[in-house]
Amino acid sequence: MSLELEPVPRSSLSDGVFEQLCASILTHRLTPGDTLPSERELATTLQVNRGAIREALKRLSQAGLVEQRHGGGTFVRDYRRSADLSLLPRLLFSPDGEANLPVARSIMEMRAALAPDIARLCAERRSPELLASIDEHVAQLARAFEALPADPSLAAPAARELEPLQLLSLELWDRIVQGADNIAYRLAFNTLRQTYEQIRDALLLPLAKELCAIDRYIELLDAIRHQDGFAAHRAATAIVQLGSGGMNAAFELLEHIHTEDRP
Repeated sequence: MSLELEPVPRSSLSDGVFEQLCASILTHRLTPGDTLPSERELATTLQVNRGAIREALKRLSQAGLVEQRHGGGTFVRDYRRSADLSLLPRLLFSPDGEANLPVARSIMEMRAALAPDIARLCAERRSPELLASIDEHVAQLARAFEALPADPSLAAPAARELEPLQLLSLELWDRIVQGADNIAYRLAFNTLRQTYEQIRDALLLPLAKELCAIDRYIELLDAIRHQDGFAAHRAATAIVQLGSGGMNAAFELLEHIHTEDRP
């Protein structure tokens, strides 16, 4: 039997080391203050060269997961104090694929906090060209909503009918973030979207009311058109509150199920 395997690129060795050590830290098998084995020991245990170990440790240090002390070893850091938003996608799931509900909840809370101010800044700073793009995206969202059945059943598999609304909503918010002209918000949005994409299918039903709130999106568009930051903040708050309500109900259900499953 031929598997048609190809040589593993050298860069993959450091990736493999990084992933294993990262998982050990995030699952608390290694805790803050623990000392990692020496480069020599790690190379022997993982059967890789020391160059791969050094590259992996450098990445762990850049991610805020470890501290390398010259001549004093490598120590695990408390990532809650030292890491940045780039860690969120890794925290969302455990190594066995189970969703981390507190992390998911924190992501939705951050989204609800940021979205209104992003909308406010977009209203105040948007260009005429960007307004035209936002206008078109809201129009597409309205057409997608009108294409739904008159009395749509949101039970699976009919929930798939919401997917076009979800994708258009994501692109609309991308344009709104662009209009805010704030690099910190842009980078935060990029991280949240990367995390969101991992569970996008699971969010269709919890976010259904938000996705179908076409009147609210039109209010947001009107506020952005008139460069009314206060009205844009208010409309965006109303939109994300609908989504937060659905997500909180889903979290409560999942927590109840997990509680019942415990021995």
